[in-house]
Amino acid sequence: MNPINVAIIGTGWCGGIRAETCAASPLVNDLHIAEIRPDRLEEVAKATNPKSATEDYRSLLDIKDIEAVMISATPESTHYPMARDALLAGKHVFLEKPIAVAPAEADELIALATRGNLKFTIGYSQRFNPKFAYVRKSLREGTIGKPVSALVSRHITRNLGAKISGRTKLSPAAMESTHDIDFLLWCLEPAKPVRVYSQVNYGAMRERTGAQVPDAQWITVTLDTGLSFVVGGGWSLPPGYPNYSTTWIEMVGTEGAVFVDNSHRDVVLNTMKGGMMLPMSSMPGEPVDHTYAGPMRAETLHFVEAVAFDRPVLVTPEQARMVMEVYTAADLSAERNEPVTLPLKGSPKLAAAG
Repeated sequence: MNPINVAIIGTGWCGGIRAETCAASPLVNDLHIAEIRPDRLEEVAKATNPKSATEDYRSLLDIKDIEAVMISATPESTHYPMARDALLAGKHVFLEKPIAVAPAEADELIALATRGNLKFTIGYSQRFNPKFAYVRKSLREGTIGKPVSALVSRHITRNLGAKISGRTKLSPAAMESTHDIDFLLWCLEPAKPVRVYSQVNYGAMRERTGAQVPDAQWITVTLDTGLSFVVGGGWSLPPGYPNYSTTWIEMVGTEGAVFVDNSHRDVVLNTMKGGMMLPMSSMPGEPVDHTYAGPMRAETLHFVEAVAFDRPVLVTPEQARMVMEVYTAADLSAERNEPVTLPLKGSPKLAAAG
């Protein structure tokens, strides 16, 4: 095994985490970064000492000895063209969610990866959260018996929600609940979704943004096994805790149940200047001196190891394509106020929020 050369396209919040993780890994030889904001490019370059840093990602795809590309660019509409360019250049690709904004685009990316025998995976980082992985372990080992019901409720603060909804018109289902749809389908595989019903609720976000942005979206998914699960997601929690995320999981089976409190209330910082805060409460996680709190570092290293050791990726693009179909159906259901049957006919674009 030789160390590999990695390019990071987009070095914002998530891309910066991935760049710093790669820079510290002995499995990464040369690191290359691309970012359209000169100030952020300079900031990340100082932190990671890459072999090259550019504002044009295409120039990195011409470097033959770059084996793997991680795409963390926004807005989400850039995912498909960037991933397509990287796959056509013969690079293994890690792509932040969503896989694309239309099923036909996802299908093309999957075909390109298959044709080129390239690793292609999507950033569903919550699979690398130990608490989430424990729920799946409890199911796969039969600890709680046959699954009977499942629920995931995830909410983030309105500051972060306004930032996300300001750069894209995708819904809470597509941008937040997508993690939990992926998680539950992963837990319950090989079951496949056959019907989706969803509703949206409005409140603070519409007043804050001036647009038809829902505060929350609730989704019921029925599987071909007859089991139904519920996923709720929103982005209008009070703004006191930047990047704050709270999640609750219930998985009930015939022989037991497992409950997960991932609300990040276990560490509390209270100061005269800043008041009460909940550190380490973001979904991706954050560095804490010599260690890292959160799943994104482990997810990044997993992809690097998959390329370096020729191992399978944990999140397949086909699984991400299925998640896309579910949250697309959820948006259609909310718009039509009726259940939507899967698979979807044609290749509809993702419904805009509201």
